[in-house]
Amino acid sequence: MGQAMFYHLTRSGVFDTLQTLLPRALAQGWRVMVRGTDRAALERIDGRLWQEPEEGFLPHGLEGGPHDAMQPVLIGLGPAANAPQAVALIDGADPLPGEEAAERLWVIFDGNDDAAVMHARALWSRLATGGLTLQYWSEESGRWQMKTERKG
Repeated sequence: MGQAMFYHLTRSGVFDTLQTLLPRALAQGWRVMVRGTDRAALERIDGRLWQEPEEGFLPHGLEGGPHDAMQPVLIGLGPAANAPQAVALIDGADPLPGEEAAERLWVIFDGNDDAAVMHARALWSRLATGGLTLQYWSEESGRWQMKTERKG
């Protein structure tokens, strides 16, 4: 059974947080699915990943291409076609059935958006009944700190 990590954004944006998490996952040999709810926002992330960081390239693809199954990082709206070990949920996306078994389920939400906070709380409660280990991370102090952990 995997681990769900909730990232409560108050200082950083989604892209900055992904730029921290994705290279770490790839360094472990994991594949990642980044799922959102807004195609335009996902296309912006895809575009920025082609340009940043300047010192390296993060291999990725936007879903719908001929090589989705081979993408180290697949960005999209639908089911993961790349057999990921980690799934990043942004913009209120929900996990799909079976994704709670991934090594990591990252829930990245905007702490300045009341609806996003409510959605994250509801998702926490739902995942807590499934036996997952849950962690809540906050950046309110200026750096990421784990504030709460619930063992599965």
